[in-house]
Amino acid sequence: MNFLEEIRDNWKLDAKSENTERYFYHVKEVERILSGKRSYVIGRKGTGKTSITQYIEGISDPNIFSEQLSFKNFPFNELYSLKNSGYTHPNQYITFWKYIIYSHICKMMARNEAIDGEISTALKKLYAPEPINTLQRWIKKWTANDFSFQILGTGGKIGFKENNNSDTWIERVDALELIIAEYIDSSTYYIVFDELDEDYKNIIEKSQYENYTHLLTGLFKAVQDIKSTFKSERFKIFPVVFLRDDIYSILTDADKTKWDDFKIELDWDKNKIRDLIAFRISRALNADGPIFKFQDAWHSLFNQAPIGVGHRQGKEMSAFEFMCRSTHLRPRDFTKYIQACAEATRDSANIIPADTIKKVDKTFSNYLKRELIDEIHSVIPEISHIFDVLSQIRKQTFSHEEFKRALEQKNKEGTVKETDSAFVLRILFLFSVIGNQPKQVNQTVFRYINKEASPNFTENFVVHRGLLKSLQIL
Repeated sequence: MNFLEEIRDNWKLDAKSENTERYFYHVKEVERILSGKRSYVIGRKGTGKTSITQYIEGISDPNIFSEQLSFKNFPFNELYSLKNSGYTHPNQYITFWKYIIYSHICKMMARNEAIDGEISTALKKLYAPEPINTLQRWIKKWTANDFSFQILGTGGKIGFKENNNSDTWIERVDALELIIAEYIDSSTYYIVFDELDEDYKNIIEKSQYENYTHLLTGLFKAVQDIKSTFKSERFKIFPVVFLRDDIYSILTDADKTKWDDFKIELDWDKNKIRDLIAFRISRALNADGPIFKFQDAWHSLFNQAPIGVGHRQGKEMSAFEFMCRSTHLRPRDFTKYIQACAEATRDSANIIPADTIKKVDKTFSNYLKRELIDEIHSVIPEISHIFDVLSQIRKQTFSHEEFKRALEQKNKEGTVKETDSAFVLRILFLFSVIGNQPKQVNQTVFRYINKEASPNFTENFVVHRGLLKSLQIL
């Protein structure tokens, strides 16, 4: 398989489908997660969250155990029914989450040959592998009427039922907590929560919003409690929650600022992206070879010729900078763009011509639009039609008033129900579909570059460069 073929066939947008051992890029944030110093990993789609979960799951070490709890396609209504009604919102779910985390720790202890023989035998009976080993099946089993255990001196048989009173929930958590505290060894245990955005839809409905945010807030508070309970260096119990930043931003709690002690955000800038690209290109060239510097790696794949831009192509820009301005500076964006370039290059070629990067710009624009529709749909279900409003304006730069008039036209046509133009613009700004255009020449304000930025309605708005072709503005 040649170089370009490797990129075409084996670079994947979904980290679960990619060769993690070959392509995982070890950013500095990973060490803080692995050491247990950070338990909440926050970032936008495409910033590498799932790549890290896959890396943790793939660690091969007899003293490291991990359980990945993926909530993809999970029926969240089953979780909402497991709240502890003895507490107020959102604390009703803390006990449930602690129970799930402790149960997975015991499940890992059952696989650990270093655990005391008697306790190991008892745990193996309780947590024997299932023929179909899914998270939904485990949760159903652990909350079923006939689920019970008796381990040495823990106080006899304890039965578990789906809709128990608060005392029984607390009893089961206390029992598992005692077992773990007394019998766990010095091994490292990771409990990884991923794809929690599965029920982040129709979030504008109040009941759905409250159930979902209370459930997630309870998870964060449960992790906080567990870290406090097992804070001794003797314990290496590391629950890790991966969550999109827009979802994290809507969670509220009196102690949320304290979560910062355990939070890490996955941020990318051009320098980090250069290092990532150099790594991936080097690995595509040779899975076991050296990692080249960015310029050497880049020029092994792309022609060095600059790309003409602007009026009559009167200005020149490097291929990397041209690519950057169409992206949100996320790893997934560059994987897609480079992969599309490889797809568009002839099989006989050894290097990607500069004009191919320009031709692929439209393909990438369509991809970025689809990605953003997927992200925003839960907040604005008719986001596809909102993009039509931007197409109707047919200008990269526009005022709030212009957008308001175009939205009102869509309201009259019956294609868009949302009437609050300020709300729509705030959401578009939040997801960097648009930014602000200050009076200073050649300056824009986008949230993907400045996370603290908020929309300024006295300034013009500007559509992100990467969306122009898919919106037929260029």
